[in-house]
Amino acid sequence: MEKQIPVPAGTTAPRTPTADQIRRAPKAVLHDHLDGGLRPETIVELAAACGYTGLPTTDPAKLGVWFREAADSGSLERYLETFAHTCAVMQTREALVKVAADCAEDLAADGVVYAEVRYAPEQHLEGGLTLDEVVEAVQEGFRLGEAAARAAGHRIKVGTLLTAMRHAARSTEIAELANRHRDNAVVGFDIAGAEAGFPPTRHQAAFDYLKGENNHFTIHAGEAFGLPSIWEALQCCGADRLGHGVRITDDITVHEDGTVTLGRLAAYVRDKRIPLEMCPTSNLQTGAADSYAAHPIGLLARLKYRVTVNTDNRLMSGTSMSQEFAHLVEAFGYDLDDMQWFTVNALKSAFLPFDERLAMINEVVKPGYAELRSEWLFGTSA
Repeated sequence: MEKQIPVPAGTTAPRTPTADQIRRAPKAVLHDHLDGGLRPETIVELAAACGYTGLPTTDPAKLGVWFREAADSGSLERYLETFAHTCAVMQTREALVKVAADCAEDLAADGVVYAEVRYAPEQHLEGGLTLDEVVEAVQEGFRLGEAAARAAGHRIKVGTLLTAMRHAARSTEIAELANRHRDNAVVGFDIAGAEAGFPPTRHQAAFDYLKGENNHFTIHAGEAFGLPSIWEALQCCGADRLGHGVRITDDITVHEDGTVTLGRLAAYVRDKRIPLEMCPTSNLQTGAADSYAAHPIGLLARLKYRVTVNTDNRLMSGTSMSQEFAHLVEAFGYDLDDMQWFTVNALKSAFLPFDERLAMINEVVKPGYAELRSEWLFGTSA
């Protein structure tokens, strides 16, 4: 990782990035749920259009607060219940286009230059759409959002992950759907939902199919369930990345003198450079961590795991990539070099062709951070 040149005595160059610098820094997110990132005003608008009357309030400001408070339960199962409302208003082509376009614009405005956004097509069929029509609508929305972002002076590239619900039985069908649309910016596959009682091997046929098609997939594992979930995701299913993976610390011992011993699974994950899609705020909400300062990301980053920073669900967590980084800057004293390291980790781990990943790192991310690091020369940030 490139380090900053020491600042000459007498100059004012705080190493701690400002909120404005964090926002302007080029960022990449690999774990962001489409149905967990709606604007509250869009939910109200879509609910009125489709006649959905189940919202707890139609005041957008109060609705945003409600989602955050409902998700602050410490329970993954309770957290997941909030999605009933967002999915209810995402059952038409027009709604899916709107939500996807909003998503791309919002991420771009927050400085995200590359995003992999996931959703479960099987949850958007109540209005009569087919699985393929759902995917086509979302992809259209992302392209419209990318164009709107460019018009506003921002740049973003959005790839899609199609998710199968681990409590359902459509994973092979969704895997085939992802493979069918892989030339339309659907970059991979995922399974999501409650871990306990629904091990990843329940969907082994889907993963075997994807491996046979040389396709990419990530698996939610090690969020609310422990090492067996991570082991199965990697050694039985062959996951390219781990969604969350915070429970890998169950296999790491930190001794009183500060030395660390890795168990065999923890060592395997580090040595194989398996990417961990970490979502600090979401993990606090679901009880996977007690505070930002106590979040496993600090230890795992120090041990040089392939750690990435993500939002998970921007609506439920009331967060953004900039806010996630701001919390980590405060908790661990991270600087722009650290932010760049996390961002490069994400792009190294993205389901993009190698040449595109390399270009994004060398032509967008590194120059962007170099520009931010140089701002002390001019006495103030832009």
